[in-house]
Amino acid sequence: MQLIRKSALGVLISMVPGAALPETLLTYSKNMYGTPGGLVDMPSAEMARDGELSTTISHFGGTTKTTLTFQILPRLTGSFRYSALKNYKPGRGGANAYPNSSYYDRSFDLKYLLVTEGKYRPAVAVGFRDFIGTGLYSSEYLVATKSIGPRLRLTGGFGWGRLGSFDSFSSTGTRPASGAIGSGGNLRTDRWFRGPVSAFGGVSYQATDRLKFTAEYSTDAYVEEQGGGQDPGATMFQRKSPWNFGVDYKLGDMVNFGAYYLYGSEIGMRVTLALDAKGSPVPGGSETAPLPVAVRPKFSARDLGWTTTPGRPEAVRTDVAKALSNEGMVLEGMKLDGNRVRIVMRNPRYDRDAQAFGRAARVLTRVLPNSVEEFTIAQSYNGMPTGAVTMTRSDIEKLENAPAVNMLDRVTFSGGAGSWDGITPVEGAYPRLAWSFGPYTKLSVFDPDNPVRVDLGLKLDADYHIARGWVLSGAVTVKGAGNVGDQVPGRNTTGAGPGTLPPVRSDAALYSRGNDPRIEYLTLAKYGRLGEDWYTRVTVGYLESMYAGVSGEVLWKPASSRLAFGAELNYVAKRDYDQLFGVQSYNIATGHVSTYYDFGNGFHGQLDVGRYLAGDWGATVAIDREFGNGWKVGAFVTKTNVSAAAFGEGSFDKGIRFTMPMSWAIGSPSKKTNKIIVRSLSRNGGARLSVNGRLYEAVRGTHRPEMAKTWGRFWR
Repeated sequence: MQLIRKSALGVLISMVPGAALPETLLTYSKNMYGTPGGLVDMPSAEMARDGELSTTISHFGGTTKTTLTFQILPRLTGSFRYSALKNYKPGRGGANAYPNSSYYDRSFDLKYLLVTEGKYRPAVAVGFRDFIGTGLYSSEYLVATKSIGPRLRLTGGFGWGRLGSFDSFSSTGTRPASGAIGSGGNLRTDRWFRGPVSAFGGVSYQATDRLKFTAEYSTDAYVEEQGGGQDPGATMFQRKSPWNFGVDYKLGDMVNFGAYYLYGSEIGMRVTLALDAKGSPVPGGSETAPLPVAVRPKFSARDLGWTTTPGRPEAVRTDVAKALSNEGMVLEGMKLDGNRVRIVMRNPRYDRDAQAFGRAARVLTRVLPNSVEEFTIAQSYNGMPTGAVTMTRSDIEKLENAPAVNMLDRVTFSGGAGSWDGITPVEGAYPRLAWSFGPYTKLSVFDPDNPVRVDLGLKLDADYHIARGWVLSGAVTVKGAGNVGDQVPGRNTTGAGPGTLPPVRSDAALYSRGNDPRIEYLTLAKYGRLGEDWYTRVTVGYLESMYAGVSGEVLWKPASSRLAFGAELNYVAKRDYDQLFGVQSYNIATGHVSTYYDFGNGFHGQLDVGRYLAGDWGATVAIDREFGNGWKVGAFVTKTNVSAAAFGEGSFDKGIRFTMPMSWAIGSPSKKTNKIIVRSLSRNGGARLSVNGRLYEAVRGTHRPEMAKTWGRFWR
């Protein structure tokens, strides 16, 4: 554990300042590249508010850019950009490689604030555009921004790459040619801060709280767009001047518009939609108030007379079940004696488990006999205890109106492995059926022939809980309309180099063709415990839309530790394209060992090492920032022993992911979430099995490190 605590990533996260930045550094505006800044095409040292997530769409000169930007930390901004360049032909791959009239390009940016603004000192930032993409927009910069009074801001900086392609005044050596346009995905550190250097600058004036004017001197010569691509005759626009002018208008905190006159010849437009991933659209929430704690009369805890009353324990259990149900929770089992109670409950409502435990504790104070002093409350996932909290009734009575941290210091967390000992499940807990029916969408992005494809249809899914820990699950879909299946299987996905991989994911479109009913998954799963810190899962059947077989998993996760280890082993066969009961001849053993660690400050890391579906060996590293309201934003990278040529376009698997909790949007508790993964087309290298019910996410929410983050909800 000490090695992990002192890892480079952990040290970096702990050193990054977490405090809010001075107001003078913050901006609602985005430039044409979708990154925070008060200029037009050039960068500035300004930052967005910590935790802000924004989408920007801009267009000028035949190029449309769509950018997702996340303020990772107060000083660190990350952006992912998808650009469509009309009539542009990249220098690699030939004209036939991109048959449509537009070329689609992906790029990633980072910007870090080195120095905050002072009374006489400007803010200074360093940035990288397209540092791990194709290199089309590759550039680096150092930039300074200074406020002059409350409305005027001046910006100046030095740029390399594209930002050093016009009016350069010096050079820092030879900048290697990209050689990656049309392929990309490599981290070309040999190009950073190399080549011609140019000086850019600009000014912004905040005329009103909503209206701002900008002017800048641009050092981007737009060489590629001026005929530098494969087709020199396809000039996308005429660059007649280095000067750009713009006007920004803020329509509330979430929407910002921009209109620009660029390079002496073009009109540009931009719109930005932003949200605060740290806050909530419904401040305070809209759920009903919890029941007040019932305080026992003095000396009543000594009365054990109820224990001799026939049928009283059963009546108490009925009352507990009813009271928990009124709070949106389900009693699965209960053991009661004169001084203590142990319950196992299911929490289908509260996305913050601290709130579920708190409401359950309030319920118990109101319905249990006065002599019951010790409460142990365990939560279950598919009948498997995931964690338990033990507390005293006296503490609940005394601390209801005290700071929540006082209660946190008094409770005891455990894995709850023995929660079912001596307990018979309540009537109706098993067997039981849960099902849902409604519309579904399936999205495919970044196809070179069509950047966005969508399927729409209906989906019926159900879980039959046969007995404690045993679950039969299935889902059937019927596509109504869509074009995901129209994409050409394998285009720019299979590679052409030595060791070209089998099509384990690149033919995903073939599973979306036709409108016949399909079995998305059909599985039997067994969840269990091997000990206080050990959790297990075994799943057999049609595990996902493309693979069937058996999947086994074991997880070690102490209830009070930030560290966890897991291992998963699968043996699967590729399913037939009709997604019914047949399988193809391709089968493989695949699996990973995993390390999970909570770094603190809202950051969570995961490392998976093992064998992937195509038989390649490697590792996946993921880092997420998680907020107390349930939002998660993160990125992942997978690198295996597959060459970039064999992998295909993108060179290796990588992407960003978002989890939006429904409770954030509607203002009331809900365990439903919307998850989005933004990555390139499905590749064969680094492809992993998708199976429901993996243990770590099911378990960690009921453990101390996770609940401590939102323990303030214990009393809500």
